Amino acid sequence: MTMPMQSRLPSTARTQGPDLAKLKAYLLNAVTHEFEINPPAPEQREVLIKEILVNTYAQTRLTLPESIKAQIFHDIHDDLLGYGPIQPLLDDPSITEVMVNGPKQIYVERKGKIVKTNVTFDDDTHIMRIIERIVLPLGRRVDADSPTVDARLPDGSRVNAVVPPVAIDGPNITIRKFGRERLTVEQLIEFDSLTRSMADFLRACVLARLNIVISGGTGSGKTTLLNVLSSYVPEDERIVTIEDAAELRLDQEHVVRLESKPAGVEGRGMVTIRDLVRNSLRMRPDRIVVGECRGGEALDMLQAMNTGHDGSLTTIHANSPRDALSRLETLTLMAGMDLPLRVVREQIASAVDLIVQQSRMRDGSRKVTAITEVAGMEGDTIVMTDIFKFEQTGVGPDEKVLGDLKPTGIRPMFSPRLEVAGFRLGAELFNTGISDLVAQRRRR
Repeated sequence: MTMPMQSRLPSTARTQGPDLAKLKAYLLNAVTHEFEINPPAPEQREVLIKEILVNTYAQTRLTLPESIKAQIFHDIHDDLLGYGPIQPLLDDPSITEVMVNGPKQIYVERKGKIVKTNVTFDDDTHIMRIIERIVLPLGRRVDADSPTVDARLPDGSRVNAVVPPVAIDGPNITIRKFGRERLTVEQLIEFDSLTRSMADFLRACVLARLNIVISGGTGSGKTTLLNVLSSYVPEDERIVTIEDAAELRLDQEHVVRLESKPAGVEGRGMVTIRDLVRNSLRMRPDRIVVGECRGGEALDMLQAMNTGHDGSLTTIHANSPRDALSRLETLTLMAGMDLPLRVVREQIASAVDLIVQQSRMRDGSRKVTAITEVAGMEGDTIVMTDIFKFEQTGVGPDEKVLGDLKPTGIRPMFSPRLEVAGFRLGAELFNTGISDLVAQRRRR
């Protein structure tokens, strides 16, 4: 095999950081040089990497401990075929988020808690190589002229990267991991994210084609809940999903997935979420599912809900159901239409049937803390009614949040729509006494 023309390493080397870094760089250059001369087929890359590393290391005549040599080979393998030092973090199923703040500052979220790791990159250039490996296969770019990018990994994990000059202290990466298996409603009930009664109620609402907005803060579990609710949509309906970076994983067969597109190098070719929402109306959808409303597309989404596209689902960043309505107002006005505030509120009150509030608690757990009906207008105010609500009762050992998810005792005004769809939900579902049974079960 052709070897790179560069100076050889000395025949002896100490097992110290700088020397190992030089050895790693030398071996990495050998592999990349060989691949540039004789590009291998994708299925041959792994075998050839190992072969080149073994041969090149033998030529250095170094005698490192086997464990150190194996670690260097493993690091180079991850650099070439994976995502460098953070690959083990991505492989760890207990980690839900990976945050790279700099070469020596890498944090993860595990069980809702953020902790610093001992994983490190070589330098900022090393981080940039990994960012480019993520975004280039997707046809996206990141540089000084386009310093932010949203992307996704092949497993569906969401990636955000920011580079200088926007990122003052150097490039950084944030990866929201998705589990290999999608969480089911049974698992959410097991995790105390919601109760069986709440799950049955939400299933009935989806099948009865109510328009539902999932509200919550960053990392509260909105997309997970949206996946669960979307799974209730019948197989014979055509679903169009619209996202910035495709995250939703629906099992139904008749699903059309759309993803926004940033502008190209010349600043042309951008396709926004709003463009996709408008286009979806010409695709004969039975359901429109927007991953997140964060701009003027909120107006188009409301108009779709008000013009026969019942059963639509979306998420929004807000800390309470009332805040969700305020944010919807703001986003609708961002569409650039000079609409009176009362008209906007009438659009919202007419379009949205239900707001499901998802929250991340202080102990890291995620719960549905409110299911709220949008009951119409009273004067200039949108009327809201809590159907289910979480009431915190205290804090237990290890700062675990204690409380009950229970109905408020109020039946929703859209109950007749549920009955027409075949769901006669009994009074016990909305009876506040059910919370006592839930509490007793937990105590057992």
